Amino acid sequence: MLPVVVSLALGMLLYWLGLRSFYSGGAMTHPWLRIVLFVAICAAELFRRRAPVAALIAGFALLAVDIAFGATLPMWVVFTDLLYAATLYGPRRLSRVMLPIAVVALCGTAAASTAFVPVPDWWAVGVVGLAALPFVVVPVTWALNVRQHQEIAEAERTHATQLERIAELDRAAAVAAERGRMARDLHDVVSGHVSAIALQAEAALSLQETDPDTARTALRSVRENSVRALEEMRAMVDVLRADEPDEPVAPARLAELPRLVESARASGLQVAVAVDVDGEAPLPAAVDLTAYRLVQEALTNAMKHAPGAEVSVTARRAPGELALEVVNELSGEPQGDDGWGLLHMRERAASVGGTLTVGPVGSNWVVQAVLPMRGDP
Repeated sequence: MLPVVVSLALGMLLYWLGLRSFYSGGAMTHPWLRIVLFVAICAAELFRRRAPVAALIAGFALLAVDIAFGATLPMWVVFTDLLYAATLYGPRRLSRVMLPIAVVALCGTAAASTAFVPVPDWWAVGVVGLAALPFVVVPVTWALNVRQHQEIAEAERTHATQLERIAELDRAAAVAAERGRMARDLHDVVSGHVSAIALQAEAALSLQETDPDTARTALRSVRENSVRALEEMRAMVDVLRADEPDEPVAPARLAELPRLVESARASGLQVAVAVDVDGEAPLPAAVDLTAYRLVQEALTNAMKHAPGAEVSVTARRAPGELALEVVNELSGEPQGDDGWGLLHMRERAASVGGTLTVGPVGSNWVVQAVLPMRGDP
């Protein structure tokens, strides 16, 4: 509404001051018609934002009529604003070709007007045409510049929004990955050590009268597993509570496999071990930890589902990979996964780029894993 009020006020001021015609000293013909045309083009300006193209077409038609009777300055002032609005608010394709369209259309209108209206001085017509040219060029180029800056600003805002969204997704993925890692570690502690404690305590209770030596061995293993579980839980809590741990926590490794095997034997399993992982360089820490956790979960499952069974644990280091195999006899009941154990085993193997195969083979339950070692010859 404000542009309409400003145009009306400016146009009336130009009429009142006599600055209404491009022809110096020329009398304005049909004054009431000119007032009607001016009010009509100001009314078209009401739609400069809602329908800029329609407003420009209506303004151009009114301007052509005004040119036919002799161009007046107020009409050109309002038409300039319509050109600016159509270039700024109209379709993008139209704004790119607005300048040549406007110049050609105005030149055609002027030529048609001079063909039907007697012109006493062609030189004056040329001067008027040159004087009217800035009324077309300036608003269109100005609006194009403003629109370009607006599009650049909008693109930057969109880009910033996308970056913020990507950052949120990255944070969510990092949180999910960390929660998965914590869940696997917690499961290893609870399922591995605590399950062994429960089985060994049961064995100690059942053998304390018939076989006191075996019962004492089971109780010593219970204490050892309890201490080990407390140490791992304390290490996890320290890492979670501290932004930067004072000392790095040493992860479990295959070097600690004998302790794990002794605990399984104390639970009643008959475990045979064949490990050959020596090489020029030590095992990568991630691969070493993953191998230990896979053996730990396999032994825990054997203690749960095949108590007293014979179990063989094999670890072989080959060029570029570490091969694991844990085989135990099947008991009468199926040895399927009743929790998160096998899922976490697969996740651990996949986290280092390895593969895991679990299932019955004949009368045995077999766990096989191949863990690649990057940089290992």
